[in-house]
Amino acid sequence: METIRVGVLGATSLVGDKLLSQLQQAYTVVPFSRSMTPARDDKLGARASIPYWISLMPIWALPDYFETLLAHGARRVVALSSTSIFTKKTSKDSAEQELAARFAGAEQHLLAWADSQKVEVVILRPTLIYGSGRDRNVSEIARFIRRFGFFPVFGAATGLRQPIHAEDVALACRHALEAQHLASCSYNISGGETLTYRDMVVRIFEALDKRPRLITTPLWLFSMAVACIRVLPRFHDWSVAMAERMNQDLVFDHTAAKCDLNLLFRPFQLEMTDLPR
Repeated sequence: METIRVGVLGATSLVGDKLLSQLQQAYTVVPFSRSMTPARDDKLGARASIPYWISLMPIWALPDYFETLLAHGARRVVALSSTSIFTKKTSKDSAEQELAARFAGAEQHLLAWADSQKVEVVILRPTLIYGSGRDRNVSEIARFIRRFGFFPVFGAATGLRQPIHAEDVALACRHALEAQHLASCSYNISGGETLTYRDMVVRIFEALDKRPRLITTPLWLFSMAVACIRVLPRFHDWSVAMAERMNQDLVFDHTAAKCDLNLLFRPFQLEMTDLPR
């Protein structure tokens, strides 16, 4: 008996790496990366049935694949968005406000398209993703610590965080794909432990086997430091708004996802494989 095909958009991403290994045990996986445009998927055949899809690419890129999804008989699409849709909406940084608006607009576009085409869609909004040393959150902090031997924080850095491991995000995608009772809906998904920004950074120091050295920095000095460090490609996305959020609670209830998707999210426990090499 032929196994069901699942299309994965953004297959080479951090979460994609975890997801493919989970899906290949039960499905025929058809991976797509962003370098493979819709025009190049003809090797599957115009009528090849791929009823289930998971999109790990930026959600605003998904409309480029709407025709491809319909051509292959898409019935359900699971798409990753981000809790940045909420956390950056009121940022003082205009670029971050634009990003939040872009997430919101893309979600609305996807839901409207899915409704018009009678395609089920589940949107997952993860919090801060980490794992495999490939993320742009924990791994960037770890790189800074390795390079400079300390980490600057603004104020007490007591804002709460819920880091979520990439494997848990991948598992949430699979469960959202398989859950039969869901209508088109969205879920916030977060890690199984809530801790302060300061404590999160301390754990990264400890995972690197280094003594924690957090330097409390006034905002004006942090602004100057950011302006300097942004010349390094690794840190070009750093901003003053990032410092201000160190004291803001970015916490999201994942009770609905836990119940509806039958998930158990792990606490923030870093392994060596979670850190950049």
